[in-house]
Amino acid sequence: QDEAGIPGILVGVSVDGKEVWSEGLGYADVENRVVCKPETIMRIASISKCLTMMAVAKLWEEGKLDLDAPVQKYVPEFPEKVYEGEKVTITTRLLVSHLSGIRHYEKDITKVKEEKEKANRALKLTKSHQDKEQKEKEGKGMEKTDCVKQKKEHDGETKSRNSKPGRKDKEFEQEEYYLKEKFESVIESLKIFKNDPLFFKPGSQFLYSTYGFTLLSAVVERASGQKFTDYMLKMFRDLDMLSTVLDDNEAMIYNRARCYVYNKKGRLVNAPYVDNSYKWAGGGFLSSVGDLLKFGNALLYSYQAGQFKNRNDQLLPGYLKPGTVAMMWTPVPKTEVSWDRDGKYAMAWAVVEKNQQYGCCRQQRHYASHTGGAVGASSVLLILPEELDPEALGTWPVAPPRGVIVTIICNMQSVSLNSTALKIAREFDKEKRAQYTD
Repeated sequence: QDEAGIPGILVGVSVDGKEVWSEGLGYADVENRVVCKPETIMRIASISKCLTMMAVAKLWEEGKLDLDAPVQKYVPEFPEKVYEGEKVTITTRLLVSHLSGIRHYEKDITKVKEEKEKANRALKLTKSHQDKEQKEKEGKGMEKTDCVKQKKEHDGETKSRNSKPGRKDKEFEQEEYYLKEKFESVIESLKIFKNDPLFFKPGSQFLYSTYGFTLLSAVVERASGQKFTDYMLKMFRDLDMLSTVLDDNEAMIYNRARCYVYNKKGRLVNAPYVDNSYKWAGGGFLSSVGDLLKFGNALLYSYQAGQFKNRNDQLLPGYLKPGTVAMMWTPVPKTEVSWDRDGKYAMAWAVVEKNQQYGCCRQQRHYASHTGGAVGASSVLLILPEELDPEALGTWPVAPPRGVIVTIICNMQSVSLNSTALKIAREFDKEKRAQYTD
């Protein structure tokens, strides 16, 4: 909070399905000195994509939605696309993994390519530096000075990421972040981008696209036979997420926090007025940390339910089937994740797979996460499943969900929260393991 100059921040942690920490720090409303509390509601930005994916998965399980059918089967209003003179197909499966070729907020493909090349160059430099360091360590042994040096570099990287309060993020220079028009339906909001050319052939490469999820909301609407927003709100009721609502400017939403940015002089100001009705599915929901923990636990329970022996039918089924969540959390080829260099994008989630290359060295645990950045808000939701031992499951007097879930939301844009969430998750996981051994 101090490093990034955040007015108000919410944090929630759940261990094995129980909420163990839920707290608000700072101010939900600076002018009126309203402090943050666990019930405070903020913009969750792109975590909205995970919520929409839950709806997609449920419709797929019910046989109402074909992930591999052309989107025009459900949304004929979206024109068929041609790339370099060839007719191409966009499917729901491509939309949820950002492989559709539909643009994000930037309309200029040249600028997008330049940014991607810059990012790739930076990633290669980092990787070559890490490889060089590893070789040096293998040659000299794990010297204490190397560890100190590595820690300094990591701390320096974290500091540079967060040192400027509400630092200027190029993405937030895009005009379409600040749309003020209210769209009455998700079909109507397609007009923003539906006639624009694709940036690449669908399935050939990755481009993070919130508009892809706007099209996805239209698919959900038609597949479910209900208005998208109605379908989502019903799903939230089923999941007991009663504080999760649309980011509607007109509605009276109790405990809603205000949003902030820093101006060019470095002073805290109210974030500009925006209407997020053009992107409900990709970044248009408000929620509390308590609700996001419930959502994470519903997923984790669904994921693990099949691994526990059902003692006398006492174990209720998950909201989704275990295989469905496993599919959602399987990394998709050709994808990338900007907020986690260890991760790949899956289906509306970033996933890091279990990996350990060397003995007595860094272990990479399996976890899923998603971050969010909106006008005047940043967020993260991270799920760290427990590594279950299949041999012991039959004798354990326990039930799913087993693992740590962390969520952080704040009312300041362009704040990097993923690494903080991972650190918190690891601390609670370590504490849980310590209790087992005791």
